[in-house]
Amino acid sequence: MSRASLVQGLREMGRTFRWPSKLEWRIARRYLRSRRGARTASLNTVISTGGVAVGVTALIVVLGVMNGLRNDLRERILVANPHLRVLTYGAGLRVDDWREALERIRKEPGVVAAAPEVISQAGITAGQDYGEGVNLLGFDPDTGAMSVTSLPKAIQKGDLSFKPTKPGVDGGILLGTRLAGRLSVYPGDIVTLVPVTEAKMNPALGVAVPRFWKFEVTGLFDTGMFQYDNQFVVMSLDIAQRFTGLGPAVSGIAVRVADPDLAPAIGESLEKRLGYPYRALDWQTQNASLFSALQLEKLAMGLIIFFIMVVAAFNIVGTLTMVVTDKTKEIGILRAMGLTSPAVARVFLIQGAVIGLVGTALGLLMGLAVAYIVDESGWIRINPAVYFIDHLPVHVEPLDVAVVVGASIAVAVLATIYPSRTAAGLTPVEAIRHE
Repeated sequence: MSRASLVQGLREMGRTFRWPSKLEWRIARRYLRSRRGARTASLNTVISTGGVAVGVTALIVVLGVMNGLRNDLRERILVANPHLRVLTYGAGLRVDDWREALERIRKEPGVVAAAPEVISQAGITAGQDYGEGVNLLGFDPDTGAMSVTSLPKAIQKGDLSFKPTKPGVDGGILLGTRLAGRLSVYPGDIVTLVPVTEAKMNPALGVAVPRFWKFEVTGLFDTGMFQYDNQFVVMSLDIAQRFTGLGPAVSGIAVRVADPDLAPAIGESLEKRLGYPYRALDWQTQNASLFSALQLEKLAMGLIIFFIMVVAAFNIVGTLTMVVTDKTKEIGILRAMGLTSPAVARVFLIQGAVIGLVGTALGLLMGLAVAYIVDESGWIRINPAVYFIDHLPVHVEPLDVAVVVGASIAVAVLATIYPSRTAAGLTPVEAIRHE
């Protein structure tokens, strides 16, 4: 292609996409109506607009659902899980000089709170012929552990004092509501815990005999996270140290940072500050596979739903092509009266833009309304054992809305290229003679 022809093509494109005149607006508005003088849109226009609206609605709701799953999972994971855990290498999961490390961690920029913790597992029974394994979490609220996670806000009955009211028990514990319901225990009841680490050798029998600990249930918590409410037992730090046989040591140090998304970077900085054998494990790394799967599912679902708008675009192409065929004589007469080819093209460009704008606006309103109703009502229930949450959340993000709106309008406008070029290519004589 020569330079002259390229410049001429750009000039033609510039003339086509200039702002339409009043006459072009009137012709486009007339072609959008069902018949001359009617105030209602034609059936083809309504169908095309409805296709765009349905596509936008579906895309906004689906993206909102994926965002809601991601955000709610993050919030619920961080209820009892800190942003960072500072641990040591090795199978022992034991930190002896944790007091010195704790002071250095609290001085790290971006760290809001830090506290020692004990994490382990145990067996639990309420005296019946049923027992199961549970996850054990021990921390001391007096050391700042209350500010590390939002677990205190999830307590339904009792508090974090762990003070028993009955004699002859080793201490108080908190249970998740689902675990307590399965064991049929309530605050004030006694349960038996068996540690998986502290077992003493019986010289007479020659085998390790575990110790049975008696605890009073002093409270219940409900985080909304199935895994926590179904398997977690919480006790004070000093009792957890004795229960697991750690003595003065702890399992690790729980850390809360100002921005959870910066937890990996702060973890790397802490590893350099503390040196070997310390290591930092952030919440994103612990749940990397889960959030990666959600992100991939969001992209896949968004792409699939986007094809609804592509189908709507073909609907627009078909509608405008039918208009070109039906109005060929009128286009010929307009051309004979002096209407230029770019002006004819702009008439059909206006129709596609109007269908796209109206359909996008309706879809946006319906999508936001459906998302709000589903999120606020919580009437779509899901299995918490599989998805960790008990209802379908919908969180609409402004960036997603902007992308959907922009893509919808762009698809609608691009769909007018073929019919507008066809209409603009008609010569006056051939159009008037068209049968």
